[in-house]
Amino acid sequence: MENCQFQLRSEHVRLCDLLKLVGIVGSGGEGKHLVAEGAVTVDGLSESRKTAKIRAGQRVECRGVRIDVLAAA
Repeated sequence: MENCQFQLRSEHVRLCDLLKLVGIVGSGGEGKHLVAEGAVTVDGLSESRKTAKIRAGQRVECRGVRIDVLAAA
């Protein structure tokens, strides 16, 4: 599994936007589709909320990529 880190610019980022920002998907719509399919986990649990607020310290996994979310600088 590939690991990457994402540093927040604010308190949180929407899940579908995070998938787009790290390059897993090409658009927010594609991200929403993956979430709806159940292909995304947050902290090891399947996440079905497309606009779930992802905060620092959480871990998102999708398509063989593990994203560790870091606090804003």
